[in-house]
Amino acid sequence: MSRLAPIVALALLTACSSAQKKGAYYKDDGPDASPPGNLDRIADARPRAEPLHRFANRPYEVFGRKYVPLAAVRPFHQRGIASWYGKRFHGQKTASGETYDMYAMTAAHPILPIPSYVRVTHLKSGKQVIVRINDRGPFHSGRVIDLSYAAAQRLGLLGTGSGEVEIEAIVPGARAGL
Repeated sequence: MSRLAPIVALALLTACSSAQKKGAYYKDDGPDASPPGNLDRIADARPRAEPLHRFANRPYEVFGRKYVPLAAVRPFHQRGIASWYGKRFHGQKTASGETYDMYAMTAAHPILPIPSYVRVTHLKSGKQVIVRINDRGPFHSGRVIDLSYAAAQRLGLLGTGSGEVEIEAIVPGARAGL
């Protein structure tokens, strides 16, 4: 259990939701004061086979709820509410140990393997992005994925803070993946 404690602590510190509340962002999170002008041109993550992280895929518990990450990259579909995280976590370590970059096409998911790739479709607009899962979260009831600022911007979720999405895992090398 002592080896799992740092992962859970990292997950708690890094995974959040940036839904707006009465005109302000969740816990002072939000956009950077001067985001890059090329956000619409940031490329989707490029799916590739990668070894799974040794520690970030172990079972863990957050807020009294137990999570068991998937042990392999495999087909996976899910619908639910996506949120995003921004400047408050920019530069902090993710569950994978990588540094969170709010301008990269990444996301946090409670059980998808780290790393893995998913296609996220905003159901209202039909817009899609491909992101790399490198963090754990969200741990807010009713949310299924936390997107980076760049991914949320491309999907049109910045203003509302959240939106209904469909998540589809991409299995590198599988014909239906891309």
